[in-house]
Amino acid sequence: MAILSIQSAVAYGHVGNSAAVFPLERLGHEVWPVDTVQFSNHTGYGAWRGRAWDAAAIADVIRGIAERGVFSSCAAVLSGYLGEPALGDVVLDAVRQVKAANPAAIYCCDPVIGDDHRGIFVQPELVAFFRDHALPAADIVTPNKFELALLAGRAIAGTADALGAAAQIRARGPRWILATSLPGTTADAVAMLAAGAEGAWLVETPRLPIVANGAGDLTAALFLARFLQSRDPATALGDTASAVHAVLEETVRRGAPELQIVAAQHALATPPVCFSPQKIA
Repeated sequence: MAILSIQSAVAYGHVGNSAAVFPLERLGHEVWPVDTVQFSNHTGYGAWRGRAWDAAAIADVIRGIAERGVFSSCAAVLSGYLGEPALGDVVLDAVRQVKAANPAAIYCCDPVIGDDHRGIFVQPELVAFFRDHALPAADIVTPNKFELALLAGRAIAGTADALGAAAQIRARGPRWILATSLPGTTADAVAMLAAGAEGAWLVETPRLPIVANGAGDLTAALFLARFLQSRDPATALGDTASAVHAVLEETVRRGAPELQIVAAQHALATPPVCFSPQKIA
């Protein structure tokens, strides 16, 4: 199955497409990466080189793919960091084109806005874009705790709050919410929640001593890949949590500044430790 992935890219490290493409390919998917920026490294270092691509350039790349007549074989569109609000319209136009060619295709939107450590780190106008335009168009949305609270307009102190916020967002259109970086039932755990009309599942993994740039991009890609394969959100959630934890564990073990996706590639397909979700609603 082919996936059109529209997000950032870096030469050094693993964020955006640089965190998503290899795992998607490792799980057997054809990927058409469209990079919204090409930076030397992610901006968390405080210094970087490269440039963001304007909306017209991105639209032109997508137009070229469409001209190959392959959108009918595209199973999903995945979007992440956009850089500027004008790119939002380009993404949604791509989603419309893909779904016109393949009505079974799905749109997975990772609403990259900010996190608990840095707050909002994108242009403020993008918050309105995600809330008012991307959410109604998406089939799957993958916010972290900060983004879930911001888009739902409510604080997230625990599982009940996350369930309520997910229900609010799903009422705007998405079939499924994957919420990440949620508080676990103990201080030593972190949780992920998958919620939809069919129910809600929670999975907890041990909290590791790391703040990993790109972990959300990796998580969104893996959940989409696993969902496409199983069409079962609970299975996709458990497989995703297990694989991401294994990558983070390897990163901590090596004391590396970037996600060790290649070194832990075996765990993408077969995690050494599997975490099972619990149905909570």
